[in-house]
Amino acid sequence: MEPGTRFKVYCSQCREKVELPAEEFRLTFGRTPAQAHYSFGCPLCGAAVRKPAGDKIVEALTAAGVRTMRLVPAEG
Repeated sequence: MEPGTRFKVYCSQCREKVELPAEEFRLTFGRTPAQAHYSFGCPLCGAAVRKPAGDKIVEALTAAGVRTMRLVPAEG
């Protein structure tokens, strides 16, 4: 992870702009690129925030070493 990398984001719950270190984010990939999203916990209101992640956001978060998770369909 890039030391000291921080991102400014808006909380969709309290609508405040917050600045968080990269380690506070998680990037999740779905079956298609359109299903990619990132998530974080708002330090002001405590909301669990989830937002869509387009190509530029994916690139920035990945470059900063943000933890990633890939969702795969369950077989059965």
